[in-house]
Amino acid sequence: MTHQKRALVTGGAGLIGSHIVDLLLSEGWTVRILDNLEPNTHKFGKPAWVNPKAEFVQGNVQDYETMKAALTDIDVVWHEAAYGGYMPEMAKYVLVNSFGTAQMLEIIRDHNLPIKKVIVASSQAVYSEGAALCPKHIKVVPHIRPVEQLRAGDFTVHCPICNQVTQSIPTPEDTPGGGETVYALTKVDQEKLVLLWGKQTGIPTVALRYSCTYGPRQSLFNPYTGVIAIFCTRLLNGLQPVMYEDGGQTRDMCFVEDIARANLLVAETDKLDGLPVNVGSGKATSVRRLAEVIAEQLGVDIHPLARGEFRPGEIRYLTSDISRIQSAGYAPQVSIEEGIGRYLGWIKTQGEVKDYFSDIEAGLRAKGIVQSVKG
Repeated sequence: MTHQKRALVTGGAGLIGSHIVDLLLSEGWTVRILDNLEPNTHKFGKPAWVNPKAEFVQGNVQDYETMKAALTDIDVVWHEAAYGGYMPEMAKYVLVNSFGTAQMLEIIRDHNLPIKKVIVASSQAVYSEGAALCPKHIKVVPHIRPVEQLRAGDFTVHCPICNQVTQSIPTPEDTPGGGETVYALTKVDQEKLVLLWGKQTGIPTVALRYSCTYGPRQSLFNPYTGVIAIFCTRLLNGLQPVMYEDGGQTRDMCFVEDIARANLLVAETDKLDGLPVNVGSGKATSVRRLAEVIAEQLGVDIHPLARGEFRPGEIRYLTSDISRIQSAGYAPQVSIEEGIGRYLGWIKTQGEVKDYFSDIEAGLRAKGIVQSVKG
Protein backbone atom coordinates (compact mmCIF):
# COMPACT_ATOMS: atom_id res chain seq x y z
CA MET A 1 0.00 0.00 0.00
CA THR A 2 1.40 3.40 -1.04
CA HIS A 3 2.04 5.84 1.81
CA GLN A 4 -0.02 9.02 1.48
CA LYS A 5 2.33 11.97 1.75
CA ARG A 6 1.65 14.30 4.70
CA ALA A 7 2.33 18.03 4.64
CA LEU A 8 2.39 20.81 7.20
CA VAL A 9 1.85 24.28 5.73
CA THR A 10 2.47 27.03 8.26
CA GLY A 11 0.71 30.20 7.24
CA GLY A 12 -1.61 28.00 5.24
CA ALA A 13 -4.52 30.47 5.32
CA GLY A 14 -2.48 33.17 3.60
CA LEU A 15 -2.00 34.09 -0.03
CA ILE A 16 0.78 31.66 -0.93
CA GLY A 17 0.14 29.07 1.77
CA SER A 18 -3.51 28.53 0.84
CA HIS A 19 -2.65 27.97 -2.81
CA ILE A 20 0.03 25.47 -1.82
CA VAL A 21 -2.58 23.69 0.32
CA ASP A 22 -5.04 23.48 -2.58
CA LEU A 23 -2.39 22.16 -4.95
CA LEU A 24 -1.16 19.53 -2.48
CA LEU A 25 -4.69 18.29 -1.82
CA SER A 26 -5.33 18.02 -5.56
CA GLU A 27 -2.18 15.88 -5.82
CA GLY A 28 -3.36 13.47 -3.12
CA TRP A 29 -1.46 14.79 -0.10
CA THR A 30 -2.82 14.88 3.44
CA VAL A 31 -2.45 18.48 4.63
CA ARG A 32 -2.36 20.19 8.02
CA ILE A 33 -2.47 23.99 8.25
CA LEU A 34 -1.04 26.01 11.13
CA ASP A 35 -2.02 29.67 11.01
CA ASN A 36 -2.52 32.32 13.69
CA LEU A 37 -4.96 34.33 11.51
CA GLU A 38 -3.00 37.56 11.99
CA PRO A 39 -5.66 40.31 12.31
CA ASN A 40 -3.80 42.71 9.99
CA THR A 41 -4.25 40.17 7.21
CA HIS A 42 -7.37 38.24 8.25
CA LYS A 43 -9.62 41.03 9.51
CA PHE A 44 -12.67 38.77 9.85
CA GLY A 45 -10.98 35.62 11.10
CA LYS A 46 -10.62 32.36 9.22
CA PRO A 47 -11.23 33.08 5.52
CA ALA A 48 -13.74 31.11 3.47
CA TRP A 49 -11.07 29.93 1.05
CA VAL A 50 -9.33 27.71 3.62
CA ASN A 51 -9.78 24.25 2.13
CA PRO A 52 -12.10 22.14 4.30
CA LYS A 53 -10.23 18.99 3.25
CA ALA A 54 -7.20 20.16 5.22
CA GLU A 55 -6.82 19.91 8.99
CA PHE A 56 -6.78 23.44 10.37
CA VAL A 57 -4.95 24.42 13.56
CA GLN A 58 -5.07 28.00 14.78
CA GLY A 59 -1.91 28.88 16.64
CA ASN A 60 1.42 30.71 16.60
CA VAL A 61 4.65 29.26 15.24
CA GLN A 62 6.51 30.69 18.25
CA ASP A 63 4.44 28.58 20.68
CA TYR A 64 6.53 25.48 21.45
CA GLU A 65 3.79 22.96 22.23
CA THR A 66 1.60 24.11 19.34
CA MET A 67 4.49 23.78 16.91
CA LYS A 68 5.51 20.39 18.28
CA ALA A 69 1.98 19.02 17.85
CA ALA A 70 1.69 20.46 14.35
CA LEU A 71 4.92 18.74 13.26
CA THR A 72 3.78 15.29 14.43
CA ASP A 73 3.25 12.71 11.65
CA ILE A 74 4.48 15.01 8.88
CA ASP A 75 6.69 14.22 5.89
CA VAL A 76 7.31 17.66 4.35
CA VAL A 77 7.10 21.10 5.97
CA TRP A 78 6.25 24.21 3.99
CA HIS A 79 7.19 27.05 6.35
CA GLU A 80 5.23 29.97 4.88
CA ALA A 81 4.26 31.71 8.12
CA ALA A 82 5.92 35.10 8.52
CA TYR A 83 5.32 38.66 9.60
CA GLY A 84 5.78 40.76 6.47
CA GLY A 85 5.64 44.10 4.73
CA TYR A 86 6.83 47.56 5.77
CA MET A 87 5.47 47.37 9.30
CA PRO A 88 7.14 49.28 12.15
CA GLU A 89 7.29 46.49 14.78
CA MET A 90 10.93 45.39 14.84
CA ALA A 91 10.64 42.91 17.71
CA LYS A 92 7.66 41.11 16.19
CA TYR A 93 9.55 40.44 12.96
CA VAL A 94 12.36 38.80 14.91
CA LEU A 95 10.02 36.86 17.20
CA VAL A 96 7.83 35.43 14.44
CA ASN A 97 10.30 35.03 11.59
CA SER A 98 13.70 34.38 13.13
CA PHE A 99 12.81 32.83 16.49
CA GLY A 100 9.80 30.93 15.14
CA THR A 101 11.92 29.29 12.46
CA ALA A 102 14.80 28.45 14.81
CA GLN A 103 12.46 26.86 17.34
CA MET A 104 10.72 24.79 14.66
CA LEU A 105 14.06 23.38 13.56
CA GLU A 106 15.03 22.63 17.15
CA ILE A 107 11.79 20.73 17.71
CA ILE A 108 12.33 18.55 14.65
CA ARG A 109 15.92 17.82 15.67
CA ASP A 110 15.45 17.38 19.41
CA HIS A 111 12.44 15.09 19.05
CA ASN A 112 13.93 13.19 16.13
CA LEU A 113 10.81 13.77 14.04
CA PRO A 114 10.85 11.89 10.71
CA ILE A 115 10.61 14.99 8.52
CA LYS A 116 11.84 14.28 5.00
CA LYS A 117 12.17 17.88 3.73
CA VAL A 118 11.75 21.47 4.90
CA ILE A 119 10.90 24.22 2.40
CA VAL A 120 11.10 27.76 3.73
CA ALA A 121 9.61 30.91 2.23
CA SER A 122 12.41 33.40 1.75
CA SER A 123 12.19 36.57 -0.32
CA GLN A 124 13.87 38.67 -2.98
CA ALA A 125 14.24 41.19 -0.15
CA VAL A 126 17.41 39.35 0.90
CA TYR A 127 19.21 41.16 -1.93
CA SER A 128 20.49 44.63 -1.05
CA GLU A 129 20.08 45.72 -4.66
CA GLY A 130 19.59 43.93 -7.97
CA ALA A 131 22.52 42.97 -10.18
CA ALA A 132 23.54 45.60 -12.74
CA LEU A 133 25.74 46.45 -15.71
CA CYS A 134 28.18 49.33 -15.49
CA PRO A 135 29.36 50.93 -18.77
CA LYS A 136 32.94 50.63 -17.53
CA HIS A 137 33.06 47.70 -15.11
CA ILE A 138 30.54 45.31 -16.72
CA LYS A 139 28.58 43.24 -14.16
CA VAL A 140 28.52 44.76 -10.69
CA VAL A 141 26.62 44.41 -7.43
CA PRO A 142 25.58 47.93 -6.40
CA HIS A 143 25.38 49.04 -2.81
CA ILE A 144 22.09 50.07 -1.28
CA ARG A 145 21.36 53.65 -2.27
CA PRO A 146 22.33 56.11 0.52
CA VAL A 147 19.52 58.04 2.16
CA GLU A 148 21.36 61.27 1.33
CA GLN A 149 21.22 60.38 -2.38
CA LEU A 150 17.50 59.67 -2.20
CA ARG A 151 16.81 62.89 -0.29
CA ALA A 152 18.52 64.73 -3.14
CA GLY A 153 16.04 63.17 -5.56
CA ASP A 154 18.56 60.89 -7.25
CA PHE A 155 16.87 57.49 -7.47
CA THR A 156 19.30 55.88 -9.90
CA VAL A 157 21.66 53.02 -9.04
CA HIS A 158 25.36 53.81 -9.26
CA CYS A 159 28.38 51.58 -9.85
CA PRO A 160 30.13 50.91 -6.52
CA ILE A 161 33.51 51.33 -8.26
CA CYS A 162 33.22 54.36 -10.56
CA ASN A 163 29.83 55.81 -9.53
CA GLN A 164 28.41 55.76 -13.06
CA VAL A 165 24.71 55.05 -13.46
CA THR A 166 24.08 51.35 -14.06
CA GLN A 167 21.57 49.27 -16.02
CA SER A 168 19.53 46.55 -14.31
CA ILE A 169 20.00 42.87 -15.23
CA PRO A 170 18.43 39.68 -13.79
CA THR A 171 19.73 38.85 -10.32
CA PRO A 172 21.09 35.30 -9.73
CA GLU A 173 21.17 33.55 -6.36
CA ASP A 174 24.92 34.08 -5.86
CA THR A 175 24.45 37.87 -5.77
CA PRO A 176 25.67 39.16 -2.39
CA GLY A 177 22.89 40.51 -0.21
CA GLY A 178 22.12 40.90 3.43
CA GLY A 179 18.83 42.72 3.70
CA GLU A 180 18.27 46.40 4.32
CA THR A 181 14.99 46.34 6.29
CA VAL A 182 14.08 44.47 9.45
CA TYR A 183 11.80 42.18 7.41
CA ALA A 184 14.63 41.47 4.97
CA LEU A 185 17.09 40.73 7.78
CA THR A 186 14.71 38.16 9.26
CA LYS A 187 14.29 36.55 5.83
CA VAL A 188 18.06 36.22 5.66
CA ASP A 189 17.89 34.63 9.11
CA GLN A 190 15.21 32.17 8.05
CA GLU A 191 16.92 30.88 4.95
CA LYS A 192 20.37 30.67 6.54
CA LEU A 193 18.98 28.86 9.58
CA VAL A 194 17.11 26.34 7.45
CA LEU A 195 19.90 25.67 4.95
CA LEU A 196 22.60 25.36 7.66
CA TRP A 197 20.35 23.11 9.76
CA GLY A 198 19.75 20.92 6.72
CA LYS A 199 23.49 20.42 6.24
CA GLN A 200 23.94 19.58 9.90
CA THR A 201 21.04 17.13 10.16
CA GLY A 202 21.14 15.64 6.67
CA ILE A 203 17.48 16.55 6.12
CA PRO A 204 16.95 18.12 2.66
CA THR A 205 16.04 21.80 2.77
CA VAL A 206 15.27 24.48 0.18
CA ALA A 207 14.90 28.26 0.60
CA LEU A 208 12.61 29.77 -2.03
CA ARG A 209 13.30 33.45 -2.67
CA TYR A 210 9.87 34.62 -3.80
CA SER A 211 9.51 37.54 -6.15
CA CYS A 212 6.59 39.95 -5.55
CA THR A 213 3.65 37.57 -5.34
CA TYR A 214 0.08 38.57 -6.07
CA GLY A 215 -3.29 37.08 -6.94
CA PRO A 216 -6.64 36.05 -5.46
CA ARG A 217 -6.63 35.90 -1.62
CA GLN A 218 -4.05 38.66 -1.21
CA SER A 219 -5.23 40.61 1.79
CA LEU A 220 -7.36 43.67 1.06
CA PHE A 221 -7.21 44.75 4.71
CA ASN A 222 -3.48 44.94 5.34
CA PRO A 223 -2.18 48.40 4.36
CA TYR A 224 1.37 47.06 4.40
CA THR A 225 0.69 44.34 1.86
CA GLY A 226 1.87 44.11 -1.76
CA VAL A 227 1.80 47.09 -4.11
CA ILE A 228 -0.77 45.54 -6.45
CA ALA A 229 -3.32 45.08 -3.67
CA ILE A 230 -2.78 48.66 -2.46
CA PHE A 231 -3.13 50.08 -5.97
CA CYS A 232 -6.29 48.05 -6.59
CA THR A 233 -8.03 49.18 -3.41
CA ARG A 234 -7.17 52.83 -4.01
CA LEU A 235 -8.33 52.81 -7.64
CA LEU A 236 -11.56 51.05 -6.69
CA ASN A 237 -12.20 53.92 -4.27
CA GLY A 238 -11.48 56.59 -6.88
CA LEU A 239 -8.08 57.44 -5.36
CA GLN A 240 -4.75 57.84 -7.09
CA PRO A 241 -2.20 55.07 -6.52
CA VAL A 242 0.70 56.54 -4.56
CA MET A 243 4.13 55.77 -5.99
CA TYR A 244 7.32 56.23 -4.04
CA GLU A 245 10.34 57.72 -5.81
CA ASP A 246 9.29 58.32 -9.44
CA GLY A 247 7.54 55.01 -10.06
CA GLY A 248 10.47 53.75 -12.09
CA GLN A 249 11.29 50.98 -9.63
CA THR A 250 10.97 47.58 -11.27
CA ARG A 251 9.95 44.28 -9.74
CA ASP A 252 9.48 40.71 -10.84
CA MET A 253 5.74 40.19 -10.36
CA CYS A 254 4.71 36.54 -10.10
CA PHE A 255 1.19 35.12 -9.97
CA VAL A 256 0.49 33.07 -6.87
CA GLU A 257 -0.41 29.86 -8.75
CA ASP A 258 3.03 29.89 -10.39
CA ILE A 259 4.60 30.24 -6.94
CA ALA A 260 2.53 27.29 -5.66
CA ARG A 261 3.62 25.13 -8.60
CA ALA A 262 7.25 25.95 -7.80
CA ASN A 263 6.73 24.79 -4.22
CA LEU A 264 5.37 21.43 -5.33
CA LEU A 265 8.25 21.03 -7.77
CA VAL A 266 10.95 21.51 -5.13
CA ALA A 267 9.25 18.95 -2.90
CA GLU A 268 9.36 16.35 -5.65
CA THR A 269 12.92 16.86 -6.91
CA ASP A 270 16.29 16.63 -5.19
CA LYS A 271 17.99 18.89 -7.76
CA LEU A 272 17.53 21.98 -5.61
CA ASP A 273 18.16 20.52 -2.16
CA GLY A 274 20.39 22.62 0.06
CA LEU A 275 20.06 25.72 -2.11
CA PRO A 276 18.51 29.17 -2.12
CA VAL A 277 16.30 29.35 -5.20
CA ASN A 278 14.77 32.37 -6.95
CA VAL A 279 11.12 31.97 -7.91
CA GLY A 280 9.45 34.52 -10.15
CA SER A 281 8.40 35.36 -13.67
CA GLY A 282 11.85 36.43 -14.80
CA LYS A 283 10.36 39.65 -16.21
CA ALA A 284 10.60 43.24 -15.00
CA THR A 285 7.55 45.47 -14.49
CA SER A 286 7.77 49.06 -13.29
CA VAL A 287 5.62 50.33 -10.44
CA ARG A 288 4.18 52.96 -12.78
CA ARG A 289 3.25 50.33 -15.35
CA LEU A 290 1.50 48.28 -12.67
CA ALA A 291 -0.70 51.24 -11.81
CA GLU A 292 -1.47 51.83 -15.48
CA VAL A 293 -2.39 48.18 -16.16
CA ILE A 294 -4.75 48.09 -13.17
CA ALA A 295 -6.41 51.39 -14.18
CA GLU A 296 -6.80 50.13 -17.77
CA GLN A 297 -8.44 46.90 -16.65
CA LEU A 298 -10.76 48.79 -14.29
CA GLY A 299 -11.62 51.24 -17.04
CA VAL A 300 -10.79 54.30 -14.95
CA ASP A 301 -8.84 57.39 -16.00
CA ILE A 302 -6.86 57.83 -12.78
CA HIS A 303 -3.12 58.39 -13.01
CA PRO A 304 -0.57 57.42 -10.34
CA LEU A 305 0.80 60.08 -8.01
CA ALA A 306 4.46 60.59 -7.10
CA ARG A 307 4.82 62.99 -4.15
CA GLY A 308 8.57 63.14 -3.83
CA GLU A 309 8.73 60.46 -1.14
CA PHE A 310 10.86 57.36 -0.74
CA ARG A 311 11.43 54.44 1.61
CA PRO A 312 15.01 54.06 2.89
CA GLY A 313 16.41 50.60 2.18
CA GLU A 314 14.10 49.91 -0.74
CA ILE A 315 15.58 48.17 -3.76
CA ARG A 316 15.38 50.13 -7.02
CA TYR A 317 15.55 47.34 -9.57
CA LEU A 318 15.11 43.61 -9.00
CA THR A 319 14.26 40.96 -11.57
CA SER A 320 14.93 37.37 -10.59
CA ASP A 321 17.25 35.20 -12.62
CA ILE A 322 15.14 32.01 -12.54
CA SER A 323 17.48 29.77 -14.53
CA ARG A 324 18.24 27.60 -11.47
CA ILE A 325 14.63 26.54 -10.91
CA GLN A 326 13.96 26.42 -14.65
CA SER A 327 16.68 23.77 -14.92
CA ALA A 328 14.56 21.63 -12.57
CA GLY A 329 11.45 22.01 -14.75
CA TYR A 330 9.79 25.24 -13.59
CA ALA A 331 8.05 27.47 -16.11
CA PRO A 332 5.87 30.46 -15.12
CA GLN A 333 2.53 30.40 -16.92
CA VAL A 334 0.59 33.56 -16.03
CA SER A 335 1.37 36.98 -17.55
CA ILE A 336 1.02 40.19 -15.55
CA GLU A 337 -2.01 41.24 -17.62
CA GLU A 338 -3.80 37.92 -17.11
CA GLY A 339 -2.84 37.78 -13.45
CA ILE A 340 -4.11 41.28 -12.65
CA GLY A 341 -7.33 40.52 -14.52
CA ARG A 342 -7.87 37.41 -12.42
CA TYR A 343 -7.06 39.27 -9.21
CA LEU A 344 -9.50 42.07 -10.02
CA GLY A 345 -12.16 39.49 -10.85
CA TRP A 346 -11.67 37.98 -7.40
CA ILE A 347 -11.74 41.38 -5.66
CA LYS A 348 -15.13 42.11 -7.20
CA THR A 349 -16.53 39.05 -5.39
CA GLN A 350 -15.41 40.35 -1.98
CA GLY A 351 -18.10 42.96 -1.40
CA GLU A 352 -17.20 46.49 -0.35
CA VAL A 353 -13.50 47.23 -0.74
CA LYS A 354 -12.06 50.00 1.45
CA ASP A 355 -8.82 51.94 1.24
CA TYR A 356 -6.80 51.14 4.37
CA PHE A 357 -3.54 52.62 3.13
CA SER A 358 -4.48 56.28 3.68
CA ASP A 359 -4.99 55.71 7.40
CA ILE A 360 -1.42 54.61 8.06
CA GLU A 361 0.56 57.01 5.86
CA ALA A 362 1.17 59.58 8.61
CA GLY A 363 2.47 56.85 10.92
CA LEU A 364 4.91 55.63 8.29
CA ARG A 365 6.30 59.14 7.92
CA ALA A 366 6.51 59.69 11.69
CA LYS A 367 8.59 56.53 12.09
CA GLY A 368 10.90 57.41 9.18
CA ILE A 369 9.72 54.45 7.10
CA VAL A 370 8.67 56.97 4.45
CA GLN A 371 10.79 60.11 3.94
CA SER A 372 10.64 63.11 1.64
CA VAL A 373 12.99 64.49 -0.99
CA LYS A 374 14.51 67.85 0.01
CA GLY A 375 13.40 70.96 -1.80
